[in-house]
Amino acid sequence: MYDAVTLITDFGDYYPGVMKCSLISALKCLKHEASIVDICHEVEPFNVMHGAFLLYSSWKYAKAVHCAVVDPTVGGEREVLVIFCKNSAFVGPNNGILYPAAREAGIEKVLNVDGEEVFSFLRSCLEEEIRLSSTFHGRDIFAPSAALTAAGRIQEFGEEMSLRKLKKLELFDVRAKNNRLKCRVIFNDRFGNAVTNVRAERVRGIRGVWVKEMYFPMVKRITDVRVGEPFTIIGSFSTLELCVREGSAKDMGIHGDLEIELEY
Repeated sequence: MYDAVTLITDFGDYYPGVMKCSLISALKCLKHEASIVDICHEVEPFNVMHGAFLLYSSWKYAKAVHCAVVDPTVGGEREVLVIFCKNSAFVGPNNGILYPAAREAGIEKVLNVDGEEVFSFLRSCLEEEIRLSSTFHGRDIFAPSAALTAAGRIQEFGEEMSLRKLKKLELFDVRAKNNRLKCRVIFNDRFGNAVTNVRAERVRGIRGVWVKEMYFPMVKRITDVRVGEPFTIIGSFSTLELCVREGSAKDMGIHGDLEIELEY
C-alpha cells in the first residue's frame, strides 16, 4: 500500500479538480488515507513526451502511486496500465508516458486493468447513476485505479501483462556527429527556457553552444550573464537548457527539434 498519489496531466484548470474528487471518493470508499500531490496539470496538450519527461524527472522524490494521464487516444484501444516497481507504482495509458520512469524505477510487474470494472467500482462508491465517459478516463478510470493501487486492491481488477506489450518511449534519443547534436526541446517552461533532452554528461566540458547562428555561453549561475543575454546551463532536470536572462529563448525561436553545435 502507498500513502501518496501524485498526478501529472495535460488537463489544465477545471478537469484536474474533478479527477481529484473521483480519487478522493474512491480512497474514502476503500477506507485508505493518501496524500494527493499535483505535480503538473499544464503538460502541453497531447504531448506524451512532455508528460513522460516530467514523470521521469519527479517520481524518485516520492515513493508513491504516480498517475500520469496525457491520453490523445482516450476511448480507443490502448490499455489502462498499472506498473509495479520496487518502491513505486505507475498508473496511466499504455502510450509510452509511464515507460521511462518505470524502467528507471525497476519494473517488476505490469497489470492490464479492466477499465469498465474499475468504473463500476467507482459508481458503487458514489451510489450515483453516473456513466462512463469516452473522453474523460482521468476521472472515470485512472483516478479510481490510482486509489485501488494505493490501497493494495488493484490486482482484483486486471490481469498481468507481458513486458513486451509495453509501449516504449525514448526521452534521450540524441544523435551526435562530430560536435553537432540533433536533439529536441522537450518543453519551454513558463520563463521561456528551452529544456532539452541532452543529458549533462553529453556536454561536460563545453564552453557554449551555437543554435541558429546564435551563441549561448555555458554558465554555472544565471547571474554569470547580464539581463537580456543568452546562456546555456545544466538545469534542475540535469539536462541542457537554453535560456535568456530575464527573457525568453522561446521568443528567439528555440523550440521543437534542434541541431546544436558544441564549442569546447
